Amino acid sequence: MDMDKTLKSEVSCLSDVNADSWVSSGHRPMGFPEFVIVIASIMALNPLAMDMMLPALPNIGAAFDIPVANHLQLVLSTFLIGFGAGQFIMGPLSDRFGRRPVLLGGMAVYAVASVLAVAAPSFETLLLARALQGLGTSATRVIATSIVRDCYAGRRMASVMSLAMMIFIAVPVIAPSFGQAVLLVTQWRGIFVVLMLYGIIALAWSVWRLPETLPETERRSLAPADVLAAFRQTVTNRQTIGYATAAGAVMGALFAFVFSAQQIFTGIYHLGRYFPLAFAAIAAGTAVAGFLNSQLVGRLGMRVISHGALSLYAAVAGVMLLTESLGMLPLPLFMVLSALMMFSFGMMVANFTALAMEPQGHIAGTASSLYGSITTLIGIAVGTAIGQSFDGTLLPFSLGFFLSTLAALAIVLVAEKGRLFKPHHRPIV
Repeated sequence: MDMDKTLKSEVSCLSDVNADSWVSSGHRPMGFPEFVIVIASIMALNPLAMDMMLPALPNIGAAFDIPVANHLQLVLSTFLIGFGAGQFIMGPLSDRFGRRPVLLGGMAVYAVASVLAVAAPSFETLLLARALQGLGTSATRVIATSIVRDCYAGRRMASVMSLAMMIFIAVPVIAPSFGQAVLLVTQWRGIFVVLMLYGIIALAWSVWRLPETLPETERRSLAPADVLAAFRQTVTNRQTIGYATAAGAVMGALFAFVFSAQQIFTGIYHLGRYFPLAFAAIAAGTAVAGFLNSQLVGRLGMRVISHGALSLYAAVAGVMLLTESLGMLPLPLFMVLSALMMFSFGMMVANFTALAMEPQGHIAGTASSLYGSITTLIGIAVGTAIGQSFDGTLLPFSLGFFLSTLAALAIVLVAEKGRLFKPHHRPIV
């Protein structure tokens, strides 16, 4: 009975996100809108640094005399390696020292790495700068998720994450076009100047307004035994590890799309400088999904929405593979299928994160850290394997998309013990 009352109260709160009772005291003096915008802004450092580079890849290749187009994908994948690896340490550090110092330190590393990228004399130095940028943004992603978990839980957390994701995911929509606009007035190094300035602004806003959300009394030891115990608790929780690995699989398909996007749109469909517009049209579906999820998750629940989105993701992958195999995948159909892929991903990502983090409130930083590392590193491995197999056709991408999605669906079935679309009163352990 108490559980039913709690759920009813939670849904009632979600019906009015502007109500004072819905706003956690953990992030005051910021109100709810500012909190969502700040979280989205610091999370946006990552996709901005990824997607602004897409139109600049040919320019970078020409500047450093990189003869193989697939090698230019390293500018993206190296960034993600730093991002994925860095998350292993950011969570435990934030659980010990608090969210603010780790977040601000990571953003400072990001700004310094952007300066190094601007001055990079060689391709290898540029890749080092990209790895450091990824390391810096690993703090922003882990700490942003931990801060939300410090302040909210359950469906409230999913709704907050969805609203933040709606803003955060809008970045990939405009980032390639923004990058193309920068290239019209300066060379590719100008993109890193823009990234540096954005990072400094986000850092200043966080210093000024974002409070510490982890009380001293709830901080954890950095002793190896304690950290390993928290890691063990995270990876042995069926719900957490299940949704982490499933998210990694679906993210792998998305990474493969991003890695190959410039080659697909300019090499296969010959869009030239209009490629950023096509990418923006496709990515817009993710922002729409984030808004819809924030409105629906309180009524339908995280599982109903995310399992439905995963089923749509699988159906889109199947149709894309079939039509490409038959030689019947023209640009308009590819655009529609890719937009549906982005939309279904947008309906999954916040809910998968919330479901994975739901049982880990007392070790939110460490759990968020490990969750981010698992999803990112799996995504990099899958995405790089698919991206490097690009052969001038869409068959490798379509096949990789289909297989990784089937794997994600199978993992969720195992994690939920076959109970798809059914909400649970308690996390699965």
